[in-house]
Amino acid sequence: MTNRFLNTVAAGLAAAALLSAVPAQAALKEGDAAPDFKLQASQAGKAFNYALKDALKKGPVVVYFYPSAFTAGCNIQAHLFASNVEKFAAAGATIVGVSLDSITRLNDFSADPQYCAGKIPVASDADGQVARAFDLSVTEIPAGRKDTRGVEIDHARTDRTTFIVTPDGRIAATVGGVSPDANVQQALDIVQNLRAKAAARKS
Repeated sequence: MTNRFLNTVAAGLAAAALLSAVPAQAALKEGDAAPDFKLQASQAGKAFNYALKDALKKGPVVVYFYPSAFTAGCNIQAHLFASNVEKFAAAGATIVGVSLDSITRLNDFSADPQYCAGKIPVASDADGQVARAFDLSVTEIPAGRKDTRGVEIDHARTDRTTFIVTPDGRIAATVGGVSPDANVQQALDIVQNLRAKAAARKS
């Protein structure tokens, strides 16, 4: 990791204390139907319309909810998802991040080479409706909290929780209450296991 990345992580420790991962108390679980959603998203700094239903036509989708772009834990998580995107693709899975950030903030975040690096889309659930549909809590961030760039965070937050959704629209697994790096690794392990099981059934 570059010095810039490490410095921004260090600068965001205060925000991370507020935005740290907490166990999702009532998140949807394995076997539940995943709510379909359409949101404005950004990849490589360009906004577009994202639809979960369309993404599922290509294979499993890793839907990862995170508290806020440009905060320490979320920076690490985005960096690791982007760094491992080829491994997820090899397992037949795509990735989408979801937060309550505005599309303007996400345009910057999605293009930043230290975080999303143009490799993964991040979607704007500005009113928190999609988070709530996945049974995640939405809470306000106290006024004056700043991100790792020194910019005030102007939106609410949701729990750091990842759902692996299979093409039939069902949740194969839910990952919550763990560190950002463990969240990414567990998601990767799950999609690789799904791939292995599918291959075994065909053999």
